[in-house]
Amino acid sequence: MRTVTDLPHKVTEDEHVPVPLPDGTTLAARIWRPEDSEQHPVPAVLEFIPYRKRDFTAPRDAIHHPYLAGHGYAAVRVDLRGSGESEGVLTDEYLEQELRDGEDVLAWLAEQPWCDGYAGMMGISWGGFNALQLAARRPPQLKAIATVCSTDDRYADDVHYMGGCLLGDNLSWASTMFAYNSCPPDPQLVGEQWRSMWLQRLEGSGLWLDEWLRHQTRDGYWRHGSICEDYSDVECAVLAVSGWADGYSNSVFRLMENLSSPRKGLFGPWSHKYPHLGRPGPAIGFLQELVRWWDRWLKGADNDVMDGPMVHTWMQDSVPPSTAYEQRPGRWVGEPSWPSPRIRTTEFPLGINRIGGPGEQPPEGTLRVESPLSVGQYAGKWCSYNAPPDLPYDQREEDGGSMVFDTDVLDERYEILGAPYVDLRVEVDRPVAMVAARLSDVFPDGRATRVTYGLLNLTHRDGHDRPRPLPVGEPFTVRVPLNACAQAFPPGHRIRLSLSTSYWPLAWPPPEPVNLVVHNADSCLTLPVRPPDPAGESGSGGRSPFQEPEGTPPPPRTQLRPGKERWQVSRDLVDYQSALEVVGDQGVVRFEDIDLELTKGSWERFSWVGDDFTSPRGETEWHIGFRRDGWDASTTTRTALTCDEENFHVHAELDAYERGERVFSRNWQRTIPRNCV
Repeated sequence: MRTVTDLPHKVTEDEHVPVPLPDGTTLAARIWRPEDSEQHPVPAVLEFIPYRKRDFTAPRDAIHHPYLAGHGYAAVRVDLRGSGESEGVLTDEYLEQELRDGEDVLAWLAEQPWCDGYAGMMGISWGGFNALQLAARRPPQLKAIATVCSTDDRYADDVHYMGGCLLGDNLSWASTMFAYNSCPPDPQLVGEQWRSMWLQRLEGSGLWLDEWLRHQTRDGYWRHGSICEDYSDVECAVLAVSGWADGYSNSVFRLMENLSSPRKGLFGPWSHKYPHLGRPGPAIGFLQELVRWWDRWLKGADNDVMDGPMVHTWMQDSVPPSTAYEQRPGRWVGEPSWPSPRIRTTEFPLGINRIGGPGEQPPEGTLRVESPLSVGQYAGKWCSYNAPPDLPYDQREEDGGSMVFDTDVLDERYEILGAPYVDLRVEVDRPVAMVAARLSDVFPDGRATRVTYGLLNLTHRDGHDRPRPLPVGEPFTVRVPLNACAQAFPPGHRIRLSLSTSYWPLAWPPPEPVNLVVHNADSCLTLPVRPPDPAGESGSGGRSPFQEPEGTPPPPRTQLRPGKERWQVSRDLVDYQSALEVVGDQGVVRFEDIDLELTKGSWERFSWVGDDFTSPRGETEWHIGFRRDGWDASTTTRTALTCDEENFHVHAELDAYERGERVFSRNWQRTIPRNCV
């Protein structure tokens, strides 16, 4: 990424600005704006997240917020209530209180002498979520948003559940927020009250995993904040962005299809990253795109930001399986609208371990599979954070415990763009069962790269709000949607569909092993087939519609102790203990400008024993520490999730230390009944 310091406007920074709320709570903001903005007011762009503006996100914030300010905007980074230096306690994500606070912050911004009354919102992940949610509430100041790696459906398409299956990342994410919520404010900014603010958070934030496990179906808890309940609520302009290695690719297509307000969609090869920091590459000049977006919708500029395709997409070329990529080969393509009139939805019948051609009549038969718990150990993360190696590995070992269907060897290039799905006529021998469906690119030598996948808890066959036990031994029909993708399959390769009855630890397995019968003649795979490029299409011929990435300089930092990342699969053939261990240690970093040493690291372990479906166990541990002369505060959090056939069991621990002495300790023990999960 090119670092730029020469910007159209000179920038002033206010590191710590109090934002008063009507209930007496004060939030903490960091604001970059043009030096002359009090004489010539500008629009404000808000990023509203709980990730500590002074340290956790400071390197990223410094790259893009001063850049936007240098192009004529007040870039405002506010920590949510109960995070960073903001007062209060954060007790869950996307609560009504958070959204009311967001409305109050927007109203406060519009009243500042340096703001002209117009505002936008931007954010990745949490900030992308609440930008969409606030857009649906129509605050008068909010004219446009840019939402990156977010979703319109909090139940069906978020970190908690997928297809009604409990995701392993639900534990990971709950543990992350358990650790983050335990962090103290910085006494350099809030003074002596830092300790009382810290203890209030330690006492009050709670165990979010407990709450999330008590809502195993799509109830009112998840409908809150899901703008898919009524897309017409959103009237402002929406720029929606995601990456093919991210967990949130599906929502961009849904937003393009269902919103009626001005909108643009963008997909790259990226993981859970902003596109100007995007990996796998290529990264793009996303900040330049944001400036054009805000110029059009906040300043009324007559530019070309809405010209061209509604959706720009990185069409990925075939690559060998790997747990990490620096770059993904491919090209930019564009679609004029979504659904695109150019995409052909094509059915492929399932034969006996074979994917037939369109219109082919396969022989009738049945196939059976009862997958071991080891299927899924090479699945990677539900959402890649580009923390190698967190992408799926070679699928051949996974396919050994799966039901597999292959096409004939392809004799020409084949491209798909959109969300595939599988219609299955099935029988099961247990009342609770799941299906994991994977689509892979199979090389001539047999290596298999996973392209996309989908999960379905079969008890949710009638909807995610009304699960019911399955009719044992009786056939029924289900549709398993797979995540949206853009993939080219070259000549000489094959396309593979794999079905399994477990996918641990990406998803929590059912209570018992399940024998799944598939009636192949009544089942089919449907692919969104994209025809060859027309002449002059945007992105064809190797041309990129985007500039090279650039941003302003990050703050000075020194790595005092290097971090380490590890994914390790182990199996003991004496007692059949198996485990996936994930280490995400960021080491110790010194922030030179604020004289702060930050220690941050996590450990996860997902284990199981043989084919005992009550043996899966997820364990996490986080350690976060802050130190400078006169201040030394740290926390350690631990969470364990286990199960039996009827219940989930949660044990959690929180310990906080000041100068090495424990000042707070609490344990939680919870039992939550399984509801057809």
